[in-house]
Amino acid sequence: MGLSRTIRIPDETATEQFGALLAQSARQLEFGVLIYLHGDLGMGKTTLARGLVQGLGHPGNVKSPTYTLVEPYDLLEPPVYHFDLYRLADPEELEFMGIRDYLNQQAISLVEWPERGAGLLPGADVAIELTPARPGRMLSVTSGTQTGQALVAALSEQLGDGWIDETEATES
Repeated sequence: MGLSRTIRIPDETATEQFGALLAQSARQLEFGVLIYLHGDLGMGKTTLARGLVQGLGHPGNVKSPTYTLVEPYDLLEPPVYHFDLYRLADPEELEFMGIRDYLNQQAISLVEWPERGAGLLPGADVAIELTPARPGRMLSVTSGTQTGQALVAALSEQLGDGWIDETEATES
C-alpha cells in the first residue's frame, strides 16, 4: 500500500522550490530512487527536475533531454539521471542506451513520460503527477515502494502542513 499526498503549487518558482525540497529529502536516503514525472506538455516536469538538480548544487542550466533521452549529472551527490522519453519510438531503445546501468546505481533517476518505456522500466519508487489548477498546478505524490514511502515521509517532514491531503493509496 502506498502513501499518496497532494500539494498545490502556484507558479514556476514554487515548482522549482518543490524540486529542491525533493532533492534534500532524496539526499537523506541511503540508496537510489526512481521517480516518475507524469503530466501533459507544459505542466512543469522539467521545471521540477531543474529545481531538484539545482537543489543538489548544480550551478548551470538544466534542460530537458528530449533529444538525447538522458542528461547525466554525475558530479552531484547523489548523482542524478534525468530521462525524457517523449521522443522514444520504441521501449527497446532503452536497452540499447543501457537503461539498467543507470538505474542500478545509488542515484536519483527522474523519468519524464515513463509510459513510453512501459515493459522495460521497473516500477517507480515515487510517481509525481502534475495537473492544471487555477492558479498553478496540483502535484500528487504517490509512493510505490518502501523506498518511496521513506522519500515521501522525508518530504513530509520538510513540507509540514503544506499538503492538501494525505491518504493511503490502494494497490491496483
